[in-house]
Amino acid sequence: MKVIGLDIGTTKICAIVIETASGEVLRTVTGNNDTQFTGSAPFERIQSPALILEKCFSLLEELTGAFSDIACIGITGQMHGILYIDKNGDALSPLYFWQDESGNEPFDENQSYAEYLTEITGYKMAAGFGGTTYFYHSRNGKVPANAAKFCTIHDYFAMKLCGKCEPLVHTSDAASFGLFDLNSLRFDGQAVKKAGLDFSLFPRVTRAFDIVGKYNNQIPVSVAIGDNQASFLGSVCDMDNCLLVNVGTGSQISYLTNKTVTAEGLEIRPCFDDKFICVGSSLCGGRAFALLEDFLRTAANFITGEVCESGYPAIDDYLASSSQPENPLIVSTRFAGTRDNPEERGSINNLGLDNFTPKHLIWGVLGGMVEELQAMYRAAGEQKHTLLIASGNGLRKNKALQKLFAESFGIKLKIPVHSEEAAFGAALFGLTAAGFEESIYTAQKMIKYR
Repeated sequence: MKVIGLDIGTTKICAIVIETASGEVLRTVTGNNDTQFTGSAPFERIQSPALILEKCFSLLEELTGAFSDIACIGITGQMHGILYIDKNGDALSPLYFWQDESGNEPFDENQSYAEYLTEITGYKMAAGFGGTTYFYHSRNGKVPANAAKFCTIHDYFAMKLCGKCEPLVHTSDAASFGLFDLNSLRFDGQAVKKAGLDFSLFPRVTRAFDIVGKYNNQIPVSVAIGDNQASFLGSVCDMDNCLLVNVGTGSQISYLTNKTVTAEGLEIRPCFDDKFICVGSSLCGGRAFALLEDFLRTAANFITGEVCESGYPAIDDYLASSSQPENPLIVSTRFAGTRDNPEERGSINNLGLDNFTPKHLIWGVLGGMVEELQAMYRAAGEQKHTLLIASGNGLRKNKALQKLFAESFGIKLKIPVHSEEAAFGAALFGLTAAGFEESIYTAQKMIKYR
């Protein structure tokens, strides 16, 4: 028996086929999510739903054409972002994805839209949260006239895949919009009313392992789940004792909890049923390393007058043959701010005559990436985990970064054999929803490590 997991990411879209008897990934197909385009305002971050769907259907058709015994399909994707749809289930807007900065625009002389929304509702809201984006749109006449609902891009694809007109949104995604009560696992109608928003646009929510419908009236399709939760489910074999670190475009640290409150700067996110994950998120993550490469490459171009195509080979060769130098630079990689303080910026400290070098900067940036997540974990005050699971290409491909994480957290680090953790987790969720696995815990027995 085989299952498909599909992940609609910010920069790429990936689908995998898993053989359930062994947990082996039989096929992986990937395409670039190059659907971003320029909006009417410089703070907008938008992608084309139509082009994304075209790419998703193409990947799915390739896999279902190659494998005839697909039992079910699981879907995940980038959280927080929203698009508006009409009563027929058709998109009326672009996808305003998680990097959208409309919430940071000034609401008045003293507050941004996100800050004002936080004050009047009591919920911590940030730019990029779907509820914040909707609030900005509602106050500026940007909500489409015929909008019936909003949802994530992966909810939209699951709906279209099954020929439905209304999205069903899992709590893992619904909470990422904000204005969501973790105790009742529902949107807070009173908070929505205080914000002057139309509650009817908020989508229907489920906490369960539900099926949206069937693809081609044959293959069950599970409700889509958030990519952070999907990566957790697809990476961690022992949810009670494992801590997950993911480094991609952004980066996160996640662990399972029953609590609905945590320290400042962290989030509690629904995972499945009445289980949650505590999450600390860096807005830069892997982008910090990309920014470093861009700086070094630009410097090389400036000095030599010749075009350097990529700085990564030289950086990789150096890291493979070196260890952290003495008198290291102390680098904060909060180049894009934080959820709590979007105006915060990165910094370099301990800069002296003997360490103002590219080599020190490389190790300093890696150390900063680790420190930001380590600080969040310390703040949570639950350092009980015995195994560190590493996921995301930004960590999987960087042995120096793996070593820094293991040393900083003081526990053994393992990496899943499969590389597409979110798609794998979506597939496990799909198997559970379709009844092919007794529980998500039994489904996770398919996870193997290097």
